[in-house]
Amino acid sequence: MANIIQSIPYPLLIIVTIFMLIAPIYPMPHIIEKVIMLTKGELRRPIDIFDLFYHMLPAIILGTKVYLDFAHK
Repeated sequence: MANIIQSIPYPLLIIVTIFMLIAPIYPMPHIIEKVIMLTKGELRRPIDIFDLFYHMLPAIILGTKVYLDFAHK
């Protein structure tokens, strides 16, 4: 799995991460909406939890890639 993550080029991963974190722009990015729901304790529906994970997945992969690159040096 680490080989797959390390094979993804940084520029592509950064662009996808930014896009997923701000999509959709109007009326409010999903990630912000879901974090607000999470802080209010309203994040209960499975679709909302999936949506939060879906929009965070590229950021999680990017963080993992950065960790793997710097942990092995």
